[in-house]
Amino acid sequence: MIIKNATLADGSRHDVEIEDGRVAALLPPTTSEPGVMLLPPLVDGHIHLDKTLLGLPWVPNQAAGNTVSDRIEAERKVRAARTLPETETGANLVKQVVATGTLHMRSHVDIDNQLGLKNLHAVLAIRERFRDLVTIQIVAFPQSGLLRSPGTAELLDEAVAQGADLVGGLDPVGIDGDLAGHLDPIFEIAARHGVGIDIHLHDGGESGIAQMLAIAERTRANGLKGKVAISHAFALGSVPTDLTARTADTLAEAGIAIMSHGPGAGTMPPLPLLRAHGVEVFGGSDNIRDAWSPFGNGDMLDRAMLIGYRGNFRHDHELKLAYEMVTEAAARVLGLPDYGIKVGGPADLVAVEAETLAEAVAARPRRKWVMKAGRVVAWDGVLTAAE
Repeated sequence: MIIKNATLADGSRHDVEIEDGRVAALLPPTTSEPGVMLLPPLVDGHIHLDKTLLGLPWVPNQAAGNTVSDRIEAERKVRAARTLPETETGANLVKQVVATGTLHMRSHVDIDNQLGLKNLHAVLAIRERFRDLVTIQIVAFPQSGLLRSPGTAELLDEAVAQGADLVGGLDPVGIDGDLAGHLDPIFEIAARHGVGIDIHLHDGGESGIAQMLAIAERTRANGLKGKVAISHAFALGSVPTDLTARTADTLAEAGIAIMSHGPGAGTMPPLPLLRAHGVEVFGGSDNIRDAWSPFGNGDMLDRAMLIGYRGNFRHDHELKLAYEMVTEAAARVLGLPDYGIKVGGPADLVAVEAETLAEAVAARPRRKWVMKAGRVVAWDGVLTAAE
């Protein structure tokens, strides 16, 4: 197979030769007829496959307020009234995101003393079902906290033993009210199993910064450089710039990555500043049609646009940063081997109609087709491959 006169993300044009599911050659174009723009697979660095309600009738948001605790309690009510299992609603979401070109993702999975490991088992089943289409990295996530949900630390430990790839955390001070009591078990589990950590941190202001510094200290002490991420990190956008810059230096030295999804109302981390200080920043879709949010579609080009919109990105180099957050940077954080369009690499390709990378982010055109290992699995935004 040869894809003629394709434009790659760096603006170069090639005839792309594909053989045995891999890119065999990048050749000079043999035609002047315009071809498609080819992107590597999109990467969702933060999704909740077990939370989505896709496939169910519309469920109104039931949170009494806007705090994390309010939303946790509202989710319990929605969870109890489900009429489709997480294996089916999560599968619906996987099909939707693969059709938009996302072939790699990191899913946080709720674990607490009421759910036990039920949602983990559901997402493990989804991962197995779609293993030929998408890679799914699983974070054992204590949505209800550790101290507020006694026994959850032991469940997290068991979740990693049963197949979760990372251990998660949630607002050590804002939810559990005990920084050390929340962080110490998480880092102990990670160190014991040799896995990474991805912590939700919504707490803002200097309290949020103090928690980040504590995470950085434990990351260094446990030899986990490059294996820890902080999701949301709203505090970085809610303190004076000089404090953000100093914190960024500490995060970069500890090798801690920051995930942002372009929050609608939350304070967004200053992504260009973080990058300038050496912090890896990556993107995720977060909640999609669930008890937390009625929004979201899992399209990571759409997410890159939202990140750029919220970050006031107006220049092409800024839009390139948003693009990298949902491709190369996210791939580095997830530790994806052999990622990208290169000779000898996998023929995992996403075709869009755009002249430049900036246009692809700003216009987020429907995917013409999505290819996995040399096989087209979606046409015109619709999944066509068998599971």
